[in-house]
Amino acid sequence: MEERLMARLESAVARLEALSLRGGSVAGSGGDDASATDPSIVAFEDFMGAYLGRVSSAGEKIGGQVLAVTKILEQALNMQKELLIKIKQTQKPDLAGLAEFLKPLNEVIMKANSMTEGRRSDFFNHLKAAADSSTALAWIAYTGKDCGMSMPIAHVEESWQMAEFYNNKILVEYKSKDPNHVEWAKALKELYLPGLRDYVKSHYPLGPVWSATAKAKAAAPSAPAPPPPPPASLFTSESSSPSSSKPKVGMAAVFQEISSGKPVTSGLRKVTDNMKTKNRADRTGVVGASEKESRTSSPSFSKAGPPKLELQMGRKWVVENQIGRKNLVIDDCDAKQSVYIFGCKDSVLQVQGKVNNITIDKCTKMGVVFTDVVAACEIVNCSGVEVQCQWTTREAVNYI
Repeated sequence: MEERLMARLESAVARLEALSLRGGSVAGSGGDDASATDPSIVAFEDFMGAYLGRVSSAGEKIGGQVLAVTKILEQALNMQKELLIKIKQTQKPDLAGLAEFLKPLNEVIMKANSMTEGRRSDFFNHLKAAADSSTALAWIAYTGKDCGMSMPIAHVEESWQMAEFYNNKILVEYKSKDPNHVEWAKALKELYLPGLRDYVKSHYPLGPVWSATAKAKAAAPSAPAPPPPPPASLFTSESSSPSSSKPKVGMAAVFQEISSGKPVTSGLRKVTDNMKTKNRADRTGVVGASEKESRTSSPSFSKAGPPKLELQMGRKWVVENQIGRKNLVIDDCDAKQSVYIFGCKDSVLQVQGKVNNITIDKCTKMGVVFTDVVAACEIVNCSGVEVQCQWTTREAVNYI
């Protein structure tokens, strides 16, 4: 409690000093000063002083990659503060303008995500917890119920659900080893719940409030051709034109077909009554050698066992040994259930609903599409696995 009080006092003193230094130019920049001292901006600074300092302090004690990702998180929060100030001076832009406006924040968040890629670090859980939770800052992109996002408060809570899986791993791993890691994990959670959630609830429950009197930003002057687009932007709902103009192949083509809005089961052949096993006249109690051989060579079977797609004990969906199946669907699921995918090859599974976590084990060329929030997704001993989350605007993530 004393640390939080001191942090808030230091934040207040810093604001007073900044105002005194700008005293001579207040008349010329009254709009900027007025926005910086707006109650919602002051409250955001208080929120950072009360919660971020504790995360940073624990990160400095740990050092290394944990400290690095903590500093990136601090950059992201400072960038969000700058954007909140600019929002009060800017008219609401269109979708393209919004993506450009939020680009600085997106770049910082993607910097945190890049730390989780490549060779798995000893502090992978820390990096994933920080990177996944940083997507909570995307609440600022909410523009209305038709924008494809959850409302700001719900978005913050759902983003933390993604990170909590890895945060809990830190608490378990370091419970009896190093209290600094435990403190970092606890402080990270409090930064979002209740910290950021309560701030958004108090000041922006319906999203950011853009200026109604400011002039619209003029279009940027013509410039040389931009560099190639960065990967996986959190704030763009459409892919860049160069990549979309190229025909997609392989798993990307399958995902494109799924995302097109066509019914997933439209390509399945309807099974009539006379095709059902119990009604077939040619079925006997003896299995012929040719029939046995054809079963063995069938592409739907794996040498490890028969294919499965079933709910076990009401809590766990099991998808096993599916080969060459591009229309696998789980649509009757809830947030308390998990999905375990094992031994599948050249198949696509669509999870139509919210589940707790998904594990993909020993699969090759497997595609998985989430149409709702998934708390965590683990991929073990796989190659060529592609995952796409349709509940956000982030592009598919490739795991090789």
